[in-house]
Parts: sequence; C-alpha cells; structure tokens
Amino acid sequence: MAQASALIKRYPLVVATLVVAAVGLALLFTPAEWLTKWLVSGYAIAVALFLGYGMVRDVIRGHLGIDILAVTAITAAVLVGEYWAAIIIVLMLTGGEALEDYAELRSKRELTALLNRAPQIAHRIVQGETQDVSANEVRVGDTILVRPGELVPVDALLKDPSGTFDESSLTGESIPVERVAGELVPSGAVNGSTAVTLEAAATAADSQYQLIVRLVTEAANSKAKVVRLADRYAVPFTVFALALAGLAWAVSGEPVRFAEVLVVATPCPLLIAAPVAFMAGMSRSAKAGIIVKGSSTLETLSRIRTVAADKTGTLTRGTPELERLHVNNGFDPMLMLQLAASAEVFSSHVLADSVVRAAKQRELALLKVNAAQEFATNGVHANVDGRDVRVGKPSWIETNSTGFEPVHIKAGELAVHVAVDGVAVGAILMRDQVRTSTPAALDALRAAGVQKFVMITGDTKETANYIATQLGITDVHAECQPADKVKIVASEPLRPVMMVGDGLNDAPVLAASDVGVAMGARGSTAASESADVVNLVDDFSRVALAVKYGKDTVRIALQSIWLGIIISVGLMGIAAFGFLPAIAGAWLQEVVDLVAILGALRALGPRSERRAANR
Repeated sequence: MAQASALIKRYPLVVATLVVAAVGLALLFTPAEWLTKWLVSGYAIAVALFLGYGMVRDVIRGHLGIDILAVTAITAAVLVGEYWAAIIIVLMLTGGEALEDYAELRSKRELTALLNRAPQIAHRIVQGETQDVSANEVRVGDTILVRPGELVPVDALLKDPSGTFDESSLTGESIPVERVAGELVPSGAVNGSTAVTLEAAATAADSQYQLIVRLVTEAANSKAKVVRLADRYAVPFTVFALALAGLAWAVSGEPVRFAEVLVVATPCPLLIAAPVAFMAGMSRSAKAGIIVKGSSTLETLSRIRTVAADKTGTLTRGTPELERLHVNNGFDPMLMLQLAASAEVFSSHVLADSVVRAAKQRELALLKVNAAQEFATNGVHANVDGRDVRVGKPSWIETNSTGFEPVHIKAGELAVHVAVDGVAVGAILMRDQVRTSTPAALDALRAAGVQKFVMITGDTKETANYIATQLGITDVHAECQPADKVKIVASEPLRPVMMVGDGLNDAPVLAASDVGVAMGARGSTAASESADVVNLVDDFSRVALAVKYGKDTVRIALQSIWLGIIISVGLMGIAAFGFLPAIAGAWLQEVVDLVAILGALRALGPRSERRAANR
C-alpha cells in the first residue's frame, strides 16, 4: 500500500492517464459510450495545454525544445478523431519519466551501492567497555573494535599484529588486503573473519570513504553537454517532422495522415538516451575503481589529445629503493641513515617514506625527535636525540651547512642530502622504478587517439630524462614548481589536456587542466578534491581505462540518439504513405523508447566485463 501511494505521488500524470484510459474503456460497454470520446479527448487536450504552457515558458527564456512535436501530435490526433492514439502519446510522455528513472537507477547501480554502504556505526572502546556510537562521533585517537564482516567506520591504524580487509568498494580490487600493526586501514574496508582493534586516525568527515562519497555525489548530480544533444537536434527534427506531416496531408488530402506522421515523431528517445548512457558510463567507471566526478568529464575524456603526467608516484612506483650511501669525512653511513630516517618521519614527501623504510629494512631503530619542521619543497629540519639534523635537497643543505660536497648521481638516481650539527655528512641515493603498467598504458592511450605525452616533474633533469627515455616521452619539463606546472599545461596547444598527478603540489595543475586525474590510492585529499577523476587503484593503466570508458560512453550515447532518430524517421515515412494507423504508430513509438534505453544501457560495459567484476 505504501509503495502504491509513493508511486502515485511520484508519477501522478501516469496514474491519471491510466485511470482515464480505464474509465474510457469501461464506458465503451455502457449506454454512456458516447462519453468515452469526450473524456479521453478532453484529458489529452488538457495535458497538451499543460505541456504547451511549459513550452511557451521555455521559448520566452530563449530555449526552443522539442515538446512542440508532442503537443502538436496530441492535438492533431484529437482533432481527426484518433483520441485513443492521443491518450497513448500522453502515456508515452508521462511514462517516459518513469522509464528514465528505472534506466537511471539501473545505470548508476554501482554509484548508489557506494553511497548506501557508507559506514554508520562504530564500536568505541572506553575503559575496557564497548560503546556503539555514530561513526560521526569517533575522534582521532579513539580505540574502535571492528567485528568480522563489518565496515571500518573511519580511517584508522591497525593495533593488532595483523588483519585482512576487503577494500574492493574503495579500489575495485577484489583480492583481500593484508595489513600489519601500524598500517592505515581506510574507512569503508570490510573486515575479514577475525575481530580487530584500531586507533582512529581521522574523523568520519575526513576519512577516505566520505571523500569518495562526496566525489560520487558530485558525479551523480552532474550533467554533460552531450546530454543536451536533444536540443541540438530539436529544430531540424521538428521542422522535418512537421514538413513531412504537412506534405503527407497535402498529397493524400486526408487530415488524418498529418496526425499519423506526428504520432511516430514524438522525440522521447532523444530525451532519454544520453542521460542514461552517461550514468551507465560513470557506474562502469566506479566499478573499476575510477570515480568520474561529472558526466561532462566523460565527454571530455573521449576527446583527450594530450596527456601530461607527474613522474614520481604517477609514471613511476613512487617508492624508491636505497641504491647506496655516500658519506663525507668518514661519517658512519648507518648512523647517517638512522638520523635521516628519524627526521623524515615528519615529512610528507614521497621520498621520506622510502628513507624510513630503508632504515627499518636494516633494523635501525628510529631515534627520539624533540622538534621537527618541514620546509616545503626543500626538506626537514629536526632535533634528533639532541643532534641538529637537516634532510633534503642539495641546494638547501649547501645553504644551511658547511663541508658540502656534490655527489655524482648516476642516471635515474635520486639524492637525499643529510647535514648533522651544521655539517654536510653525505647523501642517501635511491632509485625509482617505472610502473610495470605504464608502458602498456601509454600504448593504450595512443591507440585511443592521444597524440602527445608530456612529463612535468619537480625532480632533476637527469632523473626526469632517464625515466622519460625508458617510456619514449620526448617532451620533458623538470625541476618545476607548482606554478610552473600550471603555466605549462595552460600553454599546451593540443587540447583537451589531461594532467595526471598524485601529490599535494599537483593539486593546482589538476584543477587547471581540462581533465585532472588524481592517483587517489596514494594521493592527498587536496589532489583528489581538485581533480575531475580520482583513480582509487594505484595503477597507471586505469588512466587509459578512463579514456576508453569516456570514448565508449559518448559513442553509445550518440548511437542511441541516432538509432531513435532513424527508427522514428523510418516510421514517419511509412505513416506518410498511409500504411501505419495512428494507434499502431503510438504503440510502436513506445517500442522505440525501449530500444533507445536498452541501447544506452550498453554503456555499462560488456556482459562478460560485468560478470568478471562481480566475480
């Protein structure tokens, strides 16, 4: 009963049309049979007047839509006595909204599932007792219990020795992830078969899952230019339909022929196909761990001609490995690494994690840090166990210490210089590796129509050129500040330009590019918020996949629109010669609507792809 009431409130015109049709049919079997014509015709004309009022308002605003065909078809059908055809057109128009809603729900199923799974409850442990609270009440530092099969409510650090989590809703990867004590577990991950305790590292509002929910909400509420393609075809389609209907009437001398042509000219496929296709495309992307914020972004992705990318953490793994240690004046190399790693704990730079990891791999204990300050793009200054330590760029170390000695850097190496108590003691040399997926992804982008690749990085020219040579990229911009990156992308002549990055310093250029892609699995919140696409999987191949999905979506949207136009024009031609009665044409137009919707739903991807993703 409640569902029926909700349907009536949501689609009152559909219900009214069905009621009028039912009453009209019932009257045919009573002495008041003559009332059927007046009831059905009067209702159809009332709906036509209602639509006509909206059409006039649109025209006053300077927007010529295609409702004129529907209004004219209903009116013409009533005037020539084809009132049953008129009521079918009304049902088609009013029921079109319900059909579109169903198709949209089907097409954005993955987006909706992501929103519905947002964590709501947390089990907070206070003085040994477990309290059930709203996820929004959890504060940083709280201890929380996550039972088997439950969602992790906020980003949190694992306190138990180990745990297994299903992060497929966040990254699209179905293989469970093993975490150890101290590792960050993102909100929205599903706990395995053993209860675990965690320490909240962020509030619900600042956690990864809520960030994704905000991005998905933006995506679901967006519109694309191509969705409004119906407006582009409105005038020529309307003029053609009216001209053909008028010609059929003039040649045959039968006014009914005018109505018969217009009945099959109603343009519902134009209005429905594109929005459904774009929702399906965004849902397909979300299933693969690619959050596309807007349907307009999908349209732009289909036309990308230039791809610009940061190097570290984007084209490369972003986790350099220690190659060698260079020390000055006999300083202990292991002590230098230990002091540097202790200071780098307080740095957000991607190399800092590598330095810390190198020390841990060599079983060097991190020392107590009494104070620390990070200097953006330069390094970290810290008091480590009573010693003054600086870790960072060579120019910064040279300026703030004595005894600096340049280090010969081999191709592809990265140097992190170290000064202790005001004296430069040496450098930690590391090497980053190209992602295994990057070469194939670049080939896929070329196959998709990308004509130019640009590397934009803050690293040295030697390192940048070394990586670029491996990938066949000839346009390289090294030692760039964030403002430099914005200028380079803004001045790129071959557009649209996609920029791919993963760090805080990439946020401005991601916002400035035609399409900004954040490698969200490693990227900062700032990068994710400023980007148009967030790649939740730490895999560059997903960038090529995003372009492919954009091209597929636009192609299918246009195919569905043209399919509806071609079928409608074919039916109009048949009707013009008198071979298609008005009532039959009205029912066939409903079939055209369904064909257009089913065609648009192909943007969800091949069935084999969906089955594989579900597995």
